[in-house]
Amino acid sequence: MFGSEDTWASLIGLSGLLNPLALLTGGLLGWYADAKVKIAIAAFAAACLSVVVDAALRVTGSAQFTPEVGALAAFPFRFVAGGCAAALVFSVRRMFGRSA
Repeated sequence: MFGSEDTWASLIGLSGLLNPLALLTGGLLGWYADAKVKIAIAAFAAACLSVVVDAALRVTGSAQFTPEVGALAAFPFRFVAGGCAAALVFSVRRMFGRSA
């Protein structure tokens, strides 16, 4: 593997796969998805929103989860996280019915 172990830990941790904003956005959009195709759209939207918020936090100098990893380096990991959250919520909602 390339890169330092701290970088990989950050990408798998709060900066990437466990990014709370990507997980919440993916889950929320997964709740409102009415077709399986929209899970990919939810994943992309979750990753984009989390990158924009991360970039805004960096520009303003606010506190960040993990400042050592760039926002674009974490994008694929956030995409996967948002997609997993959207798919999970979509499946649970389908399983228990659509009570909105």
